[in-house]
Amino acid sequence: MLPLVLLPLGAVAACGGEGTTTDCSLNACTVTFDRGVDANASILGVKAELVGVQGDNVTLRIGGQQVTVPVDGQQQVEGLNVAVQSVTQDNVVVKISGGGEGG
Repeated sequence: MLPLVLLPLGAVAACGGEGTTTDCSLNACTVTFDRGVDANASILGVKAELVGVQGDNVTLRIGGQQVTVPVDGQQQVEGLNVAVQSVTQDNVVVKISGGGEGG
């Protein structure tokens, strides 16, 4: 019975998607979005998509809600903390973590 209890926890923390590379722990994921493609990932139970980059501002869609976050800045959306770590010509690195403690 114990493995059945643990299975949903693993599914909630799972990461993955198209045009992205993810590195996830139990309550946070660092996502590298490829620029110039339809990049998205399923992170901590919600879909995260790269919408666009304008200068130092990154626009993301997290769980259906659009948010603009500056490089080295962070916002809370859908109960998650979204921080943009870097933007290059080729990709955007974002850390998404639980909105509660830690991160």
